[in-house]
Amino acid sequence: MLGIVLAGGEGKRLMPLTADRAKPAVTFGGTYRLVDFVLSNLVNGDILRICVLTQYKSHSLDRHITTTWRMSSLLGNYVTPVPAQQRLGPRWYLGSADAILQSLNLVYDERPEYVAVFGADHVYRMDPRQMLTQHIESGAGVTVAGIRVPRTESPSFGVITPGSDGQTVTGFLEKPADPPGLADDPECVFASMGNYVFTTKALIEALHRDAEDENSVHDMGGSILPRLTDRGEAALYDFSANHVPGETTRDQGYWRDVGTLDAYYDAHMDLIAERPAFNLYNRDWPIYTHSTQLSPARFNAGGIASESIISAGCLIRGQVTRSVLSPGVVVDPGAVVQGSVLHDNVHIGRGAVVRGAVLDKNVDVPPGATIGVNPERDAELYSVSKGGVIALGKGQRVP
Repeated sequence: MLGIVLAGGEGKRLMPLTADRAKPAVTFGGTYRLVDFVLSNLVNGDILRICVLTQYKSHSLDRHITTTWRMSSLLGNYVTPVPAQQRLGPRWYLGSADAILQSLNLVYDERPEYVAVFGADHVYRMDPRQMLTQHIESGAGVTVAGIRVPRTESPSFGVITPGSDGQTVTGFLEKPADPPGLADDPECVFASMGNYVFTTKALIEALHRDAEDENSVHDMGGSILPRLTDRGEAALYDFSANHVPGETTRDQGYWRDVGTLDAYYDAHMDLIAERPAFNLYNRDWPIYTHSTQLSPARFNAGGIASESIISAGCLIRGQVTRSVLSPGVVVDPGAVVQGSVLHDNVHIGRGAVVRGAVLDKNVDVPPGATIGVNPERDAELYSVSKGGVIALGKGQRVP
């Protein structure tokens, strides 16, 4: 089994957090990067040879992978970033399918029976071995993981139409406006999670056929899956049937596409509830990441924090509620942080107020400044999402 992680997208909808880095390299949950979730799932599931295909603004992502994800070379295991190699000519990837086509040397070198192609920017836990087992038993060329979502959310996803047996894929629509609902629940559809398990021969053949189609968009969901569906070679894996050790009834089946600021913010709020919708503290199926050498978080001068995640190296001398703080954040006396996500080394000055905001690393909020207090002023100075989340890019100046 070879793992291929698609990590080459631009991530425009997550600006300004992606202004200087690839989306999979964006910090999440205080200390993690988004790519850590898919890599942890694959490694916990004994898929120990993994290639991460990168393209745009990949330095931060490459550095994180090479310094964090060091596998046993003695056993031939690895996680390696693979940049766009231009093996088929001087061009960038034309789409996710073209990215794999240009990187087929990785498949030829390893000669796996099966290839797992997973996306790099979702938050979830999943045991890929259970999906592989169903794939082998079905004899399909590709198995795609699907999750039930409200039909109103269809324009954001690829929508899978299952056959009467619940496994065979009879149709696939890429981001449809008004697809039919499921037979047992007309108000829901199966959304593709962007996770696929291929029989290697089927993958190679599909990629070559797609490359010959001048009208193709060369995308895994938009091109390869519909092609294999038409040939009767596609199967559905229902993510709700997947179970991992240590899961709770609350976080079983949790999956979030955090491709927008609102989704990114909401997923953080899921972490800090008394009964979190996603439990970061499951030691039986851990999410791995790089651990920085910092002192424990410290509270003094009356500093308090509640319903929050406070990372190592933080110094809290003000008030923090319902927030997630990455390593090295400093909150000065009299400062108030509410419902916010602060990345590495953010400094909140004395008496400043920050509400409903996402601040990228190295942002310095001066004493007395406010963010999230005056909506009109915030809209003039900062990026504001449709849901009202205020976002500042890395090192952005706060007047």
